[in-house]
Amino acid sequence: MRLALIAALVFGFSASARAQNCAENFEQDGVPLVTAITYKSWQVFPGVTPAQALDRLARATLAEGFLGMRVDKQYGAITAHQETSGSGRMQTLRVVARKAGNGTRVDAVFQVQAGQVAAAEAVRKGICNVVRAARG
Repeated sequence: MRLALIAALVFGFSASARAQNCAENFEQDGVPLVTAITYKSWQVFPGVTPAQALDRLARATLAEGFLGMRVDKQYGAITAHQETSGSGRMQTLRVVARKAGNGTRVDAVFQVQAGQVAAAEAVRKGICNVVRAARG
């Protein structure tokens, strides 16, 4: 009985840890070239305060090549833009760091306008580079 309880707890903790991985939480919504495409992901960072995370996220956002960044410390939010297609049409990144238990949950949303496309793998890598920066 005790072994079964331990196994259940270990499985529960490992499943929880897997669910908090940015790459595994990555989602894409929309129809390429027809509607806007929204890419999003999240991850929880135990022991990191929202203020610490926000500072680190801002630096990572700039390192990923985003411009026009606005940081709202009161709401723990970052908004930035990136133009990569040569069309002059901006894509938007929104990142939010908020308290979650003894740590911080970071959510990131990247939106590509209708008529534009972006490789999901490249977007996932960029979003997760930003999100993981919260850890420090």
